[in-house]
Amino acid sequence: MKNLFNEDVMAIDTYIMVKLKEKTAQLADALEKKNRSPISLSMGAPTANPPMVLIDKLKEFLTEDNIHTYSITKGETYFRQAVCERMKNRFGVDLDVNSEVCSLLGSKDGLANLIRFIITPRHEIKDKDIILIPDPGYASYGQMIQCSGGYAYPIALTKENNYQPDMESVWANLIEEGFDASKVKAVIINYPNNPLGVSASREYVQSIVDFCKKHDILLISDAAYCDIYLKKKKKPFSVLELQNAKDVAVEFFSLSKPYAITGWRLGWLCGNAEVVGRFAKGKSTIDNGIFKALQKACACIMNSSEGDEYIAAGNIDYKRKQAIMVKGFRELGWEFEDSNLPHTTFYLWLPIPKKYKTSFEFCEDLLAKSGIVVVPGDAFGKYGQGYFRISFVCSDAKLQEVIDRMKADGFKFN
Repeated sequence: MKNLFNEDVMAIDTYIMVKLKEKTAQLADALEKKNRSPISLSMGAPTANPPMVLIDKLKEFLTEDNIHTYSITKGETYFRQAVCERMKNRFGVDLDVNSEVCSLLGSKDGLANLIRFIITPRHEIKDKDIILIPDPGYASYGQMIQCSGGYAYPIALTKENNYQPDMESVWANLIEEGFDASKVKAVIINYPNNPLGVSASREYVQSIVDFCKKHDILLISDAAYCDIYLKKKKKPFSVLELQNAKDVAVEFFSLSKPYAITGWRLGWLCGNAEVVGRFAKGKSTIDNGIFKALQKACACIMNSSEGDEYIAAGNIDYKRKQAIMVKGFRELGWEFEDSNLPHTTFYLWLPIPKKYKTSFEFCEDLLAKSGIVVVPGDAFGKYGQGYFRISFVCSDAKLQEVIDRMKADGFKFN
């Protein structure tokens, strides 16, 4: 069917995680024959079972009257009230249940919709609406913007700028490169960061709030990993805790990571009432809300002692898993400074071995020889070239097997 899809959609490649799954499936038989059955360190998806109390609540609510009927796009009142209570308990943030919260079919779905709602599609690159995105950053940001007819301008996150770049310098570079600053609609930040695992200081994020207020642009905070932290004294914070944040910011939260329910697809958007309200109206033309039994079960877990204990126990597990991987990679020649180890997320961001020219070359070789699936750094942006990301969510035994295979198969840093 000629010319059915627009050129922006036609330019989109398959999502990197899907491509990795397809490639792994192609090699699976050959890998199993040489005792290298695939071990995936690619997906950022917890493999533990959800809290048992959450499962029990879901079973309980499945038999309630009217639970299987349509919900509402903004989310049932009990779900939005639970969100407000969670935001108050966890961050000290007060939200209006009616105007500052909207449910999501997962934060990825919400991000894609908000991006589409704020961009006016245009053909020429220099005419396109611009959203500033972290690089390296979540691979879908750029694809969502491109699909919507906008332009994703990279914010370089590097060791040299401590992964906290000066936004006024980014702004000046954008203008110097010939872009129209009036086309900038929003900035996306993601702390704790995927794929880097790094966080940012309150002072730095406050500077971004001030930057967005000065330039009259939207601040979009993706807080999907805010409950995955390895040091109790360094809990991630909400951008909405900061001064004047509600004037310019909205924040996306996901229930997928903290409660290991990636397949349930629940999250929420909160913050600036005007943006949340307009988002909810646009979303009302797209879906009919989330299955009410899921909303009700999650409303129970969000502010329960069982939920908090589950998150705490999971973070202890992630800290142990990180230690396994750090010890193993040190033995393989990678260098780590204890003071710079990530204290959030379940990711490690590592340089490729010196004998490889590109991230893709290393990751392809590691899969073909050892059956280990990792993600090439440039899948997360041009500044990711020369690095790779691992996700330590599988069992301790599998993580140790990864190290053992790399030793046996000659994979070392030097």
